[in-house]
Amino acid sequence: MFSWLGTDDRRKKDPEVFQTVSDGLKKLYKTKLLPLEEHYKFHEFHSPALEDADFDNKPMVLLVGQYSTGKTSFIRYLLEQDFPGMRIGPEPTTDSFIAVMHGDTEGLIPGNALVVDPKKPFRKLNAFGNAFLNRFVCAQLPNPVLESISVIDTPGILSGEKQRISRAANEHGPGYSEYRKCPYGGYDFAAVLEWFAERVDRIILLFDAHKLDISDEFSEVIKALKNHEDKIRVVLNKADQIETQQLMRVYGALMWSLGKIVNTPEVIRVYIGSFWSHPLLIPDNRKLFEAEEQDLFKDIQSLPRNAALRKLNDLIKRARLAKVHAYIISSLKKEMPSVFGKEGKKKELINSLGEIYSRIEREHQISPGDFPNLKKMQEQLNAHDLNKFQPLKIKLLDSVDDMLAHDIAGLMVLVRQEETNRPQKVVKGGAFDGTLNGPFGHGYGEGAGEGIDEAEWVVARDKPMYDEIFYTLSPVNGKVTGANAKKEMLKSKLPNTVLGKIWKLADIDKDGMLDDEEFALANHLIKVKLEGHELPADLPGHLIPPSKRKIPAE
Repeated sequence: MFSWLGTDDRRKKDPEVFQTVSDGLKKLYKTKLLPLEEHYKFHEFHSPALEDADFDNKPMVLLVGQYSTGKTSFIRYLLEQDFPGMRIGPEPTTDSFIAVMHGDTEGLIPGNALVVDPKKPFRKLNAFGNAFLNRFVCAQLPNPVLESISVIDTPGILSGEKQRISRAANEHGPGYSEYRKCPYGGYDFAAVLEWFAERVDRIILLFDAHKLDISDEFSEVIKALKNHEDKIRVVLNKADQIETQQLMRVYGALMWSLGKIVNTPEVIRVYIGSFWSHPLLIPDNRKLFEAEEQDLFKDIQSLPRNAALRKLNDLIKRARLAKVHAYIISSLKKEMPSVFGKEGKKKELINSLGEIYSRIEREHQISPGDFPNLKKMQEQLNAHDLNKFQPLKIKLLDSVDDMLAHDIAGLMVLVRQEETNRPQKVVKGGAFDGTLNGPFGHGYGEGAGEGIDEAEWVVARDKPMYDEIFYTLSPVNGKVTGANAKKEMLKSKLPNTVLGKIWKLADIDKDGMLDDEEFALANHLIKVKLEGHELPADLPGHLIPPSKRKIPAE
């Protein structure tokens, strides 16, 4: 059991005692943040109230992309098995949101049943109505990958007139004029994605190397993910279908397009590869694809370990937005007349909302990035009676400030304690286990791993060449001094930090000098580094010179 005591008198009388970080988050949300949200109608403007399942659920990965970018194939690749409701094809095949989750038996749970299950984190999706729930299912199956994470597959985003007409005709018949507002069968697709984005741990945007154009709809969807840029990863899929020169151009074009949409000072991380189980059409970039896949898998595998920290971070973001919302609502209430001219004043206040933002920013020292979207907020305010808003209640804001200043710090300690007191949790099974062991692991037999399966010492191939250099360095008693070896090693132009590590690995007997075998080993490691490979933390057994290997005791 973990606990911490607050600094004020109330906490000394009633200390907070939590079993887990999840318990702490639930308690703090219900007692300190939720009252502020309810008082100022936060849930009507921004996001529904959180429930226990939102804090307890496994990490979730949300896949987003235009049609035929390989989202469903990507999931199948990770799981290494089909899942219920899976359909793959070149045309739009996934027209529903599919939550792929762990279950003892395979099966599909329809959306209306999902939103009444308190153990699933989807109850608040009920607000999007039957138009959405008819297109939302949960695919359950016993798969080791899903024991650690859940994956959300989304409908492929169409483009242009196809976007507006195709799904409109399906739901309402041809010529449905108002369909542009809800092009996905009567529900707000971007709003649903925004709901998921707030709750998932990772958002993967998939792009097809052959269809790089970002439609207006996809652009709007990406903009709806604003404030969640830290969760976004981009995958350039089907990259094996184009030549290296074209791939460079496609990569550059993608980065340029994303730079106009994703408003972040950092260059967004793009993983390049071919995420399905088919043979590579153009295998020239196989090593690149393997390295990129390894990096992406490591990122996904870390999600269970960082889940508590992510939920803590999301709660802090939510609290900051709730505080700003309270200041906005109370400011509007303060300006409204009590009897005459209400409608005129309401329009005036909504039109001057930008000025109200600026005033709140100055008065309360709030960052501009914490404010909600101005245009969206103005649209929402039109549907509300500003006279029914609540005035500023300092006690509620103080409670949230106290949570951010003291309780969150205590939970941060809990997060670290939980990480140390339980084994490292990573995603296992499926494609994540495919390259862990054996000769098909990433980098096996390359760089420092070259010669791992060979009986002959791999350094011996080039040792005659290294011996010629060795004997020009005036060896004494069969060894060259550190000073003489340094002059030769510096010719590689590698930094001193790298050469220092190579020396440490090569000087096996730690006498500050190198014999001919150790000198050859040092040059071999320099070659490994110059070819672009990483140096090992410890010298692998196959690189130890045969004369220095310990003879096993009989």
